[in-house]
Amino acid sequence: MPRPIRYYLVAAEVLPEVFRRVAEARRLLESREARTVDQAVRMAGISRSAFYKYRDAVFPFSDIRTEHIVTFQAMLRDTSGVLSRVLAVFAASGANILTINQSIPTNGCAAVTISAESSGLNRPLEELMDQVSVLEGVVRFQILSG
Repeated sequence: MPRPIRYYLVAAEVLPEVFRRVAEARRLLESREARTVDQAVRMAGISRSAFYKYRDAVFPFSDIRTEHIVTFQAMLRDTSGVLSRVLAVFAASGANILTINQSIPTNGCAAVTISAESSGLNRPLEELMDQVSVLEGVVRFQILSG
């Protein structure tokens, strides 16, 4: 009986370079920047054998979140306009916000949970997270589930 496949979400920085290059070759093919596997692997700087060995096992996080609900958890300072700035980033990204839950602020901060449909994103999820994380008044911003 075959063992079930297990998946892990791992930061790209700790992965061997070949995995990142396989993901890049897949992106080049899907975006049609490369027309053939030969062209994609040359552009990504890997061998065809490495591509074929890992192509069905390596893919960016953004690929698995397509058409899914992603729930974010944020810790925001209790100052005017912080939540509005966060929501403006979501609006500009094309995410469809489904729910927003905010706790009563304590110690100058409020916990906020935002659930959004990610299929309409016009940028990578990682970029949205980076943009929110650097906003003034955002103490912490992370994916809770999705």
